[in-house]
Formats: sequence, structure tokens, C-alpha cells
Amino acid sequence: MRSENEDFLKRRSRVRSLRFNDYSADRGGFSMSAEFMDFLKHKYAYVAIGEFKPGKFEEAERLFVNAVSTYTHGFQGAYLLREEPNTDKGIAFILWDNIEDMDDNRNDAHEKILKEMAHLFISPPTTAFYEVSSEIGGDT
Repeated sequence: MRSENEDFLKRRSRVRSLRFNDYSADRGGFSMSAEFMDFLKHKYAYVAIGEFKPGKFEEAERLFVNAVSTYTHGFQGAYLLREEPNTDKGIAFILWDNIEDMDDNRNDAHEKILKEMAHLFISPPTTAFYEVSSEIGGDT
């Protein structure tokens, strides 16, 4: 397992190599490549972990899909994970370009759906924002 210091050094090394690879002698300096700019940009994930009242997961899933369908700018995707088949525990995972985009996407329809969903939880879900520090794509 790598330490935070090793991760920092690896990132710093990556930035340095991108900077030197971006040097353009004929232009007299550095240019910012798309790869370098993508390296600097991180997505954010809103994560909610909760448990629904018995038998309410499917209704909550329907409402989750309806709420997510109202998102427009800055929205990068969403997942609703179920702990095991036939349980009512789940994790909602919503990706954003930046944290402010989530607030910007709130509207009356979205708020109405969240109110409909609130009574389905046993207790309020635990929520947090995370910076996506690594993203590894698969075959599409």
C-alpha cells in the first residue's frame, strides 16, 4: 500500500513530465496540452449511504431515477448500488464536474421528488462529497 507521500511524489513527477513534454522551443515556452489540463481537473462525487424501510427499495429507486433525470449541466453520471439482492440498504453515487453544479441543478421538481423519498428511509442517509482522485475507464 502506497503512502500519501508516495502518491504526492508520483503526481508531482507526472506534472513535471507533462510540463517538459509540453515545451515547445519554436513557440518559446510551454503550452498546455489537453492531457495536462485533464490531469488538473477532478470530478466530485456526492455519496449517500442509507437504508430504506422494508420493501421500499424499488420505490426509492424509481424516485432516484426521476430525480437524476432532472440534472443538466455539470452532471457526469449516477449509480444506485444495492448492498445485496433483496436488501433495503443502498448507496447513491452521483458524479459532478464541481460541487456547485449539484446546487445549481436543484429545482422545484427535484425538491418535490426528494420530499417524496424522505419518508422511505429508516433514518436520514449519511452524505458526503468526495474528490475523484483517480478514474480508470474500461472498455466502452
